[in-house]
Amino acid sequence: MDSASEWSSAPDRSIINEDPLSATATLPTASQQGGSEPTSSSPAPPSRYESQKRRDWNTFLQYLNNHKPPLTLVRCSGAHIIEFLKYLDQFGKTKVHITGCPYFGHPNPPAPCSCPLKQAWGSLDALIGRLRAAYEENSGLPESNPFGARAVRIYLREVREGQAKARGIPYDKKKRKRPSATTTVVGVNVSVAATQTVDCGGGSGGVGGGGGETAAN
Repeated sequence: MDSASEWSSAPDRSIINEDPLSATATLPTASQQGGSEPTSSSPAPPSRYESQKRRDWNTFLQYLNNHKPPLTLVRCSGAHIIEFLKYLDQFGKTKVHITGCPYFGHPNPPAPCSCPLKQAWGSLDALIGRLRAAYEENSGLPESNPFGARAVRIYLREVREGQAKARGIPYDKKKRKRPSATTTVVGVNVSVAATQTVDCGGGSGGVGGGGGETAAN
């Protein structure tokens, strides 16, 4: 299970303060304003991504509050982010076969095994992206963002490669054909331009040659 919904199974992630925007007072109706046009009683609700991002951020802050020894956001480093990601593995639902498992490297094992369940790489990668954005939205500086630390990127790459081998499911990125097609078109355009340039030169000569042919006739 590689979807980001797996991360939603972590505990205490529903304890979120109500969005202040959704608690605004009801606007006057059109009849009260003396107009006939309908008015909106409240702003549009936040998107699914924004709601998930707030839940993730509150969960991380709760993790810091429960951390032993106590840990503040200012002192949080890439190592603490990796520790947080490992902590989330206990709530994962993705089977990751160990090296000694007979189903190691099999994408569809024929029988169950005792290998541990962990968070899928895709879920962790998406989570880090949301928390990285939330950190900067909460007055964090981009240069000191622990979610963008090099150690975190290396850890995620190791998780991706390890799970790809253990599960027999490669995470190779799809080849983009559009750039190559664009290159081909550019090459064709360049050739056409070059041909047109040559034709123009020949055209000039052709005009002169045409004149000669006319004279000859």
